Amino acid sequence: MQTYIKPTTDPAHDVLRYEHQPLDAIFAPKNVAVIGATEKLGSVGRTILWNLISSPFGGTVFPVNPKRPSVLGIKAYPSIGEVPGKVDLAVIVTPAATVPGVISECVDAGVKGAIVISAGFKEIGAQGVELERQVLAQARRGRMRIIGPNCLGVMNPVSGLNATFASKMALPGNVGFISQSGALCTGILDWSFQENVGFSAFVSIGSMLDVGWGDLIYYLGDDPHTESIVIYMESIGDARSFLSAAREVALSKPIIVIKVGQTEAAAKAAASHTGSLTGSDEVLNAAFRRSGVLRVNTIDDLFNMAEVLAKQPRPKGNRLTILTNAGGPGVLATDALITGGGQLAELSSETEEKLKLILPASASTHNPIDILGDADPERYSKSLEIALKDPNSDGMLIVLTPQAMSDPTKTAEDVVEKLKTTPVKGKPILASWMGGQEVAAGEAILNRASIYTFPYPDTAAQVFNLMWRYSYNLRGLYETPILPTNAPGQGCDTPTVRLHERTKAQEIINSVKKTGRTILTEYESKQLLASYNIPTVPTEIATTEDEAVNLAEKIGYPVVLKLYSETITHKTDVGGVRLLLKDAETVRRAYRGIQTSVAEKVGAEHFFGVTVQPMLNLEGYEIIIGSSVDPQFGPVLLFGTGGQLVEVFKDRALALPPLNSTLARRLMEQTKIYTALKGVRGRPPVDLAKLEQLLVQFSLLVIEQPWIKEIDINPLLASPDRLIALDARVVLHDPEISEDKLPKPAIRPYPSQYVAPWTMEDGTTVTIRPIRPEDEPLVVDYHKMVSEESVYLRYAHLVKLSQRTTHERLSRICFIDYDRQMALVAEYNNPDTGQTQIIGIGRLSKLHGTDEAEFSMLIADQYQRKGLGTEFLRRLLQIARDENLSRVTADILTDNMAMQRISQRLGFRAERILGEPMVKMILDF
Repeated sequence: MQTYIKPTTDPAHDVLRYEHQPLDAIFAPKNVAVIGATEKLGSVGRTILWNLISSPFGGTVFPVNPKRPSVLGIKAYPSIGEVPGKVDLAVIVTPAATVPGVISECVDAGVKGAIVISAGFKEIGAQGVELERQVLAQARRGRMRIIGPNCLGVMNPVSGLNATFASKMALPGNVGFISQSGALCTGILDWSFQENVGFSAFVSIGSMLDVGWGDLIYYLGDDPHTESIVIYMESIGDARSFLSAAREVALSKPIIVIKVGQTEAAAKAAASHTGSLTGSDEVLNAAFRRSGVLRVNTIDDLFNMAEVLAKQPRPKGNRLTILTNAGGPGVLATDALITGGGQLAELSSETEEKLKLILPASASTHNPIDILGDADPERYSKSLEIALKDPNSDGMLIVLTPQAMSDPTKTAEDVVEKLKTTPVKGKPILASWMGGQEVAAGEAILNRASIYTFPYPDTAAQVFNLMWRYSYNLRGLYETPILPTNAPGQGCDTPTVRLHERTKAQEIINSVKKTGRTILTEYESKQLLASYNIPTVPTEIATTEDEAVNLAEKIGYPVVLKLYSETITHKTDVGGVRLLLKDAETVRRAYRGIQTSVAEKVGAEHFFGVTVQPMLNLEGYEIIIGSSVDPQFGPVLLFGTGGQLVEVFKDRALALPPLNSTLARRLMEQTKIYTALKGVRGRPPVDLAKLEQLLVQFSLLVIEQPWIKEIDINPLLASPDRLIALDARVVLHDPEISEDKLPKPAIRPYPSQYVAPWTMEDGTTVTIRPIRPEDEPLVVDYHKMVSEESVYLRYAHLVKLSQRTTHERLSRICFIDYDRQMALVAEYNNPDTGQTQIIGIGRLSKLHGTDEAEFSMLIADQYQRKGLGTEFLRRLLQIARDENLSRVTADILTDNMAMQRISQRLGFRAERILGEPMVKMILDF
């Protein structure tokens, strides 16, 4: 019972490549109408029409103008409805107020794509927002896709389409460029002619009424002419769509972003320009890291990175070897490298000994390797060969300064020849030939050999830093996380335990909401943490002196007293903490002292009593773990150095939930405290694996309890023998907010609602659940149970086991975006071996830019014909309904009668595919 995916699928990755994209109407139209075309000199309507007809794209252009019989000698039509033939793309340049009506006419005429050049929408305020609402309502009526409004337009330099009012057509190339600023587009266009940079697409996206970053990233990700995607961004728009698309595409094509608004003044300027809110820049960096996007700060870096990543492999680490014929440039490059977080590679003793044999005594065989100013091409070549083979290096920078003995051209030729014969797999090679015309020929030779050259070595070092950070972020996305057996909640195969966690936490939150409060007491906050298995200090409530003494004696001295209040969360600010209380008398004095201090500072009505806790040995590190809500990305996690001086040290890192063990480690690695946690100066390390799992549990708490507005554990005491929350603070959203208006996480969390047991026809019980990243080892074993016949029925040709079980492929199959795909696995606990097995996988993949999806499945041979295929498809169809999809399809080989029968029993109809050995199964909702 296997389903076939059409030949446009890449079986190495299971990534669907579609023959038709909804955005083809915009990027590859057969016919284009310019609505608002005119002959007025200098007008946008005239310029766009002229650009379309003077740069042939293989289609017909129709001017639409009710007041003229022709425009620029071409017959004009009074409305889009009167244009003969089918129009794919409408370019609209009429006043903003007329655009809703124009879009309505286009929908009635069957137009599937529009570019709205006109300004005067949300950037002008409420009136413009209403116009956008009307435009979108009309477009949705006919499934029309719109770019803009307030944009320059779209170019497809590969086909020749120029639907913009720019003065020139971009050169064809392999860079997909998207910009929110039309003015910047024209500047980049002028620059590209000077630098001979070509584009596969050149898009001014405007204010993103409809088509957003996610749509364009998906489209360019599927485009065979695009090798890298370059973005100028002012606002993120639909955060979930952007992250979903970027994460899927980034592994195969670099996505490089320059995002303005890092400073408060710039953020306000961007907001007024685009009419959108701008969130925290720190949060945006965390989002980019999570999706594998590389952020740069200059236009120069934007295109440097696009080109260098297309020419050179990504480095495996941050260790760079520098080979130079002058000490100064080597030091300059070193400073830039270290400042940006990179490291000089520590050359092996073997490498240094080999260098000593070929270099003058005064040369430096340490890194940077200084081969002296009289270095000829042969010395460069021999030194390079030795340095390249050093196992401690992740990349190479070759620097040449023109001196009397230098031969820049011959050195470049020899470098290229040496690289042909020396294996450097996975090591990027960068070069800096310093000088003007004297080194130009050598630079050209290196560039033709895909060795990216820079005029200055510090720029090259900065680019290397960007390259390894990009690699680091991508590895974090697809590194297989660990699933410990003793981590309730992380194991999605324990739905009963997970339900208990969620239910207990919801009960605590609901009880607080019923009182009308938004602030949890410390006692309630710790109960909430404990419900998710986050260890807390035992805490008891006392509302009288005597009660405090009795509890202290029960707990055992010394103890701590803290203010118990339903209104105050920062207890130290009001004198609400007393430590190291060793007897009954000190407890009584502490109780009275807290009561008096609170009454004096904020009022007696804020004192509800105290909590009594054991005084713990505070040996260890104080950490803060928290979460708050970002207006664009929803809940955001924080990790860093905690304690009373948390705001002074500001050692923190942010991440988007949910986390797994790999992402939790990545979050910790970004902080200074992480170095201490690993063990310093003879101190043993903290149990980092347990800390990872605590962070995973905390992230689950944040995303599964959407009423939490703010939460922090400060401090979390971390020592080699324990992790324990000493204090906690939780703030809820206003109870007046409706549940559907609560902030949602930017990354869709694990869909635990689809976890459920099921019994096969032979009585075998399995758990059917969504796939998770930790499943990769189980999926390897599952593929070993699949026969060649089943593989053929799935892919329409044989795919070797070694191909099917590569980490690159399986990481993408297991670590999916639940917004884009839903893969269900059948998990079976084998009583004979005591091992957990995956025995089948069913997948529902949404088609980019549509409300349709394709399904597929593959079941291990010995578990076929037991009803699992039917159950998989039934559940996938229910998910499709839950996701509001309108159609589900599958292409099934004609030989696969079993899968065809299952589909038909569940309501699919069959259509033969001409010229192909398959039928298309279709189900419309």
